[in-house]
Amino acid sequence: MKDKIVVALGGNALGKSPLEQLELVKLTAKPIVDLIADGHEVVLAHGNGPQVGMINLAMSTAAGSEAGTPEMPFPECGAMSQGYIGYHLQNAIREELLNRDLQIPVATVITQVIVDKDDPAFKNPTKPIGAFYSKEEADELIKTKGFVMIEDAGRGYRRVVPSPLPVDVAEKETVMALVEKNHVVISVGGGGIPVIQEGNKLIGVPAVIDKDFASSKLAEILDADYLIILTAVEKVAVNFGKEDEKWLSELSIADCNKYIEEGHFAPGSMLPKVKAAMAFAESKPGRKSLITSLEKAAEGIAGKTGTVIVAN
Repeated sequence: MKDKIVVALGGNALGKSPLEQLELVKLTAKPIVDLIADGHEVVLAHGNGPQVGMINLAMSTAAGSEAGTPEMPFPECGAMSQGYIGYHLQNAIREELLNRDLQIPVATVITQVIVDKDDPAFKNPTKPIGAFYSKEEADELIKTKGFVMIEDAGRGYRRVVPSPLPVDVAEKETVMALVEKNHVVISVGGGGIPVIQEGNKLIGVPAVIDKDFASSKLAEILDADYLIILTAVEKVAVNFGKEDEKWLSELSIADCNKYIEEGHFAPGSMLPKVKAAMAFAESKPGRKSLITSLEKAAEGIAGKTGTVIVAN
């Protein structure tokens, strides 16, 4: 019996511009379709950092010009990024499927992810977005728009927004229905559009949900067998980049907690991937998470490479 898999694509699978992305997704599609051709049910998630930043900057620049373009709220910028990244991905995957005589539909679902309005992240914005500004420009944005601005490594000032944890996926029934009909689904793009639920209303909030945590939540909801978090390296390492660097093939939750406590995983890169992988592995007996590179995904599922994270 083949597995139901949620695959979280890293930024290296998409590039930093529309033209670069259009070329890269052709390469990205091949190992994804390898998994599908092997009989697995595949749901895709992806990041959107460079893309949503580009859209946000373009819309902000246009709003400040004489053209009179209205200001575009950040959640809407996230929705735009989901649409155009999904457009590129679904077409590349569709073409690769047809090239192999596989008649499998591919669809992108513009996905809202529900967050808790009382999440502590809303009181401590940490996620940088958009352009760099001078101190004077940053002060003006704080005054006129109420943005939270921080100095970023000597390069200037940037806006920061909260990064709350995902609670639920608003379009989960739609995704489930498509998966049951053997569709390849692209969902929770960029971690999903962050929304707060008030009665029957979903209200978008200026925030960024980590795409690995959103992928973990989606995998849990779909009762997936595997969560695959793709990154630039084949395996997780401790003492990364040092003489005593050690690549890891399997980790228990206890191992992960030990290495996290010892500070082996960088907060901006491997740490959220490991934590998201742990959350899925712990959510139900028998579930596994795999962290590996895009090119090694199929070998990872076969147990030949990658880092597998399992419950204790």
